[in-house]
Amino acid sequence: MTLSCIQQPHQHLNANLENGILTLAINRPEAKNALYGELYLWIAKALDEADQDRDVRVVILRGADADFSAGNDMKDFMAFIQNAPEGKEGDGPPFVLLKSAARLSKPLICAVRGVAIGIGVTVLLHADLVYSDNTALFQIPFVSLGLSPEGASSKLLIQQAGYHKAAELLLTAQKFNSEKALNAGLVNSIEEDVYGHALRQAQTLAALPLASLVQTKALMKHNLEEIIQCVDDEAVVFMQRVKSPEMAEAVAAFMQKRKPDFTQFN
Repeated sequence: MTLSCIQQPHQHLNANLENGILTLAINRPEAKNALYGELYLWIAKALDEADQDRDVRVVILRGADADFSAGNDMKDFMAFIQNAPEGKEGDGPPFVLLKSAARLSKPLICAVRGVAIGIGVTVLLHADLVYSDNTALFQIPFVSLGLSPEGASSKLLIQQAGYHKAAELLLTAQKFNSEKALNAGLVNSIEEDVYGHALRQAQTLAALPLASLVQTKALMKHNLEEIIQCVDDEAVVFMQRVKSPEMAEAVAAFMQKRKPDFTQFN
C-alpha cells in the first residue's frame, strides 16, 4: 500500500516514513498551524491509511516548527457555519479527524510546541503518548466561544484528569502551561527537545512486536465504540451551539476586537 500523504504531498502537511515511523508535521506557520476543512480530512486520511499500511508501525503527529495547532481556522470555520452541509453532524471534517485518531490501532505519539488550542488539545486525548516542551500553551476555549466540548473531551478529560481538573479546563476556557497539562494527565512529560524525544520513543516502539502493541492498545481501548459514539453525540450539541446567539456574540466580539458580553443571555 502506498501512502497518499507521501505520494501526493499536501502543501500544509509534511509526511515522512522512515524505519516504520510515519511523521505527520502540520506546516502552516503563518497561521500557527490552524486547521481547515481540507487539511482536517487530509490528516484523517493519512491516519486511516497508516492504520492499514504494513510499513507503518508508529505515527507521530506534530507541528513542523514552533507550534502544534491553533485549532480551527476562524475564516474557514465561519464559512462552514454559513454553509453547513446537511447530514450527520459527526461527519464534519474536525470530527472525522478526531475519530480517525481514536480508531488508529497503532501507537500514536503527539509532540507539542507552542500553541495547542481547541482541537489542538482534544486530539491529544486520543493519542497514546504526548510530550510537550516549556513553550507549549494549551487552551480548550469552547465555552468562551458559546460552544460546547468536542471529540469526547467531556468523557476522556475526566478519565485522565479527574472531574475537578477537567471541569476547570473545560468550564473556565483559560489558557494553561505545560506544568498544568502534566498535572492534568494531558502530557506524559515535559522535554527540552520534544521532537527529538518523541522520535526516540517512536523508535523504541517501532522495534517492538507490532502485533503485541496493537493488541495491548486494543485492550486498553476496549470501549472504543463508546468513545466514537461520544464524539458523535458531542458533535450534535456542538453544531447546535454553533447557531446560538452566544456564538454570534463571540464572533462579533472577535471581529470588533472587544470582549464578548454574555450577560445579556440567560
